[in-house]
Amino acid sequence: MTMKTLLSLPVLLPKKIASYFQWAGPLVARLTVGYVFMATGWGKLQNLPKVTEFFANLGIPAPEILTPFVAGLECFGGLFLMLGLLTRLSAGGLAVTMIVAILTAKWAEIDSLFTLLGFEETLYLTIFTWLAISGAGKASLDYFLVEKHAPAKESAI
Repeated sequence: MTMKTLLSLPVLLPKKIASYFQWAGPLVARLTVGYVFMATGWGKLQNLPKVTEFFANLGIPAPEILTPFVAGLECFGGLFLMLGLLTRLSAGGLAVTMIVAILTAKWAEIDSLFTLLGFEETLYLTIFTWLAISGAGKASLDYFLVEKHAPAKESAI
């Protein structure tokens, strides 16, 4: 039995099968985090005074300005992620909010790399970073809009 044959079952065969479903990974990630952030952003928009006070207590500068901005980014950025529209922009903005959340709300709790990696904010940061770099995938409005207007040989998504 050759090395190629030995690799084909556990490595190459799953790779071939997965190639038919590459659209699913970004879609599932976008729908999951998009829904969570759309809902939490909507909740923040409904309770701006309380959230503004919370941001002020965390030491976030200009909470009167940043609270509605962050709430809107979460709500509409989450919606855009679900749709796969402006994915890189939305995911990049939401990644920045996770960095700020870790530095302000979680910093005092960090005593090790293990603790940092255990925060849900770190998981969200990871997913947002992946989406910001890799894009929305083929099951998205971004893909549809770019493919509809892109030159035949070039795909930007």
